[in-house]
Amino acid sequence: MSITICEVGPRDGLQNEKTLLSADAKVELIRRSVAGGVRRIEATAFVHPGRVPQMADAEEVMARVPRDKGVAYIGLVLNRRGFERAARAGVDEVNMVVLATDTFGERNQGMTVDAGLRAWEEIAAAAHAAGIRPSLTVSAAFGCPFEGEVGVDRVRAIARRAVAAGPAEIALADTIGVGVPTQVAELVAAVRDIAPGVPLRCHFHNTRNTGYANAVAAVDAGVETLDASAGGIGGCPFAPAATGNIATEDLVFLLERMGVPTGVDLAATASTGRWIGGRLGVEVPALLGRAGPFPG
Repeated sequence: MSITICEVGPRDGLQNEKTLLSADAKVELIRRSVAGGVRRIEATAFVHPGRVPQMADAEEVMARVPRDKGVAYIGLVLNRRGFERAARAGVDEVNMVVLATDTFGERNQGMTVDAGLRAWEEIAAAAHAAGIRPSLTVSAAFGCPFEGEVGVDRVRAIARRAVAAGPAEIALADTIGVGVPTQVAELVAAVRDIAPGVPLRCHFHNTRNTGYANAVAAVDAGVETLDASAGGIGGCPFAPAATGNIATEDLVFLLERMGVPTGVDLAATASTGRWIGGRLGVEVPALLGRAGPFPG
């Protein structure tokens, strides 16, 4: 069994960092990730630049990404207008996020769960018509900073409605880093039951140091793809003191030592993590860049 690593640093990582990087730096982050063997990258988000200034240069970034390495580029979209921008920019996939609770959805995206699902249905239809893969992420699937615990039945209900629109993939996101491995197994099994045959992806944050344990649980549950960001950059504005996404280099080390191939070069991605930390002026959460691989 192999695992696909989806590099989300250029979007989910940078979107939550205070430092605004230039399009040059974003394209270089993507280029370095591609050179290190990553073949699926969440490159940017097509959202309102006033709300998310870190993603204001989405079209410029997409116009300059490497196109000769068989890489699939994902653009995050939240509405039909965002989808149309993404389609014109030449993305290979669009990812729509639906929050698992109304309170979080209204504060983060200005829409309830029902409104998010209606937007997903419209985007999925447009994507299928345009020949673009549509994927859905259920965000805060493991817990909400405003409503607390998120039950498996709620996630199941979202998946049941979403699958009718024909997702190419469904992702479960632990947006604020509160999930544990038993939840991973339960949620993956629930969505598999609702959407048999639909590939699953998981997105973990390491806010409470459970992200890597959750990644192993996802692998054990048969999830095909795991999100990670170079250096572990990112976080969530609704999770105080969040340490970011699980780090690409640390995840690759973990999986490869388990005998689970990823196709990602460990030294290259550790170098990328150190590089992006330097550009942001921070010490990244990733540990491999400090500890080094084993054997050395």
